[in-house]
Amino acid sequence: MPTHITEGQKAPAFKSKDQDGNPVALSDYLGKKVVLYFYPEDDTPTCTIQACNLRDNYALLKKHGLVVLGVSPDEEKKHKKFEAKYNLPFTLLADPGHQIIDKYGVWGEKQLYGRNYMGLHRTTFLIDEKGIVKKIFLRPKNKQHAEEIIAAWQLIEGKKR
Repeated sequence: MPTHITEGQKAPAFKSKDQDGNPVALSDYLGKKVVLYFYPEDDTPTCTIQACNLRDNYALLKKHGLVVLGVSPDEEKKHKKFEAKYNLPFTLLADPGHQIIDKYGVWGEKQLYGRNYMGLHRTTFLIDEKGIVKKIFLRPKNKQHAEEIIAAWQLIEGKKR
């Protein structure tokens, strides 16, 4: 896994545009708990399973005070279609130039059917209200990702007390 980010480190700052073309910066979310999830491509089978799991559990994620931001190399237009097709209630950030992807170190060599290629490693970062990375999921369970996020935050919150 290529990421160089570690738990306890300040999350790298970034700016991007969402699926509606609105500017978004990580600093906009200071004071909030952020789920920053990186996925390879809109409307592909595994990415759709993961996004729909987050969608189906979005009310529970919000109840726990979590904000969800998805990042992929797709353009804003493709994100908009993905959002509309699956009724996704969270923000999708366009990163076709890999600025955010590179800052978080989630692009690297992958292997599929014995063939090596460069691609995005599906990774999720949980970032606290002060902008600190509290948990990194290197291989999220796509069908239960919301559940593992909530469980991790509950452990993090328990450690604060």
